[in-house]
Amino acid sequence: MTTNITNMHLAIAKASAFSSHQVSKSSIADFSSGAKGASCAKLKSSCHIASTKVSSQNVKFSDSRFERVITKAVSASSDTKPLPGLPVDLRGKRAFIAGIADDNGYGWAIAKSLAAAGAEILVGTWVPALNIFETSLRRGKFDESRVLPDGSLMEITKVYPLDAVYDTPEDVPEDVKTNKRYAGSSKWTVKEVAESVKQDFGSIDILVHSLANGPEVSKPLLETSRYGYLAAISASSYSYVSLLQHFAPIMNPGGASISLTYIASERIIPGYGGGMSSAKAGLESDTQVLAFEAGRKHGIRVNTISAGPLRSRAAKAIGFIDMMIDYSLENAPLQKELSAEEVGNAAAFLASPLASAITGAVLYVDNGLNAMGVGVDSPVFKDLNIPRDPKH
Repeated sequence: MTTNITNMHLAIAKASAFSSHQVSKSSIADFSSGAKGASCAKLKSSCHIASTKVSSQNVKFSDSRFERVITKAVSASSDTKPLPGLPVDLRGKRAFIAGIADDNGYGWAIAKSLAAAGAEILVGTWVPALNIFETSLRRGKFDESRVLPDGSLMEITKVYPLDAVYDTPEDVPEDVKTNKRYAGSSKWTVKEVAESVKQDFGSIDILVHSLANGPEVSKPLLETSRYGYLAAISASSYSYVSLLQHFAPIMNPGGASISLTYIASERIIPGYGGGMSSAKAGLESDTQVLAFEAGRKHGIRVNTISAGPLRSRAAKAIGFIDMMIDYSLENAPLQKELSAEEVGNAAAFLASPLASAITGAVLYVDNGLNAMGVGVDSPVFKDLNIPRDPKH
């Protein structure tokens, strides 16, 4: 389920000046049979990646609230020798990930996989969550979940405040401009963030949309108000259109854009209301149209990942995430709990040259649950000899 805190709230981006004081060599995500040590599959969970906590690197921050100095997650420039096997190699690529506000969702996992493959990471965080996110990052609260396969820590080059509900400064209502939760932030609409990224870095190669919000998600669709429905569409679907409108012009040809969707776009998921199912259906339809338009105009690929349920903070707030995970364990072809890293690794593949001919696609990363027509845990199937994992 993609409604996590990076999802349920919109990311934000900030145009403050950063400077890198240290560059660390990242590992490369290699899925070839011969590469045992570099596989991202070794990561244990999005919250606890390694059993041993790694101490924080010396990351310096300026006194300004939004001007941080953070080391880059890129390889050393001298590391240019060919890699063995068939690796996911994103060295020299720069990714902007809209929708990270903690270390507990798919956006964070995608950032880690991209960093493990050598990409430089830029992050957009929802404005009201920015201070908490940066403070937690600075104080080392995310250090354990920042551990990459080679033992180094994922580094974020720059964090921008971003609220993707607003395209331009003219779109921002007066009550939002004066809201104290936005105080101290500037240039956080989609247009301003794209301009700031262009000014700071020139271009990007990868754009990730990992954000959504449905203010009435707990209401059945039949009881959803017009406001709640349109708000869900705006925050969860149109925000992707807006991001591509403003970021595609600064993306390098051959780049890739990825969003996150959910099976509720195609199937009935009771409890996933407030227009969120409609928003995800719109997102998937838009993915196809955007793939054509952005491919012809900018030479970039546009795909979406339909991820299975994840026990993220925001998903817990919906109230039935544990039941969805249990249902998946009982009924999916693969009887195991989906890890955030598996979604992150799929995103790294889609962003890499290995997926150079894939665009306009919905990639299901859900242990195969999307393929099921019935729930085999139903009592009506009790007499069938259906193999089941005894652990579940």
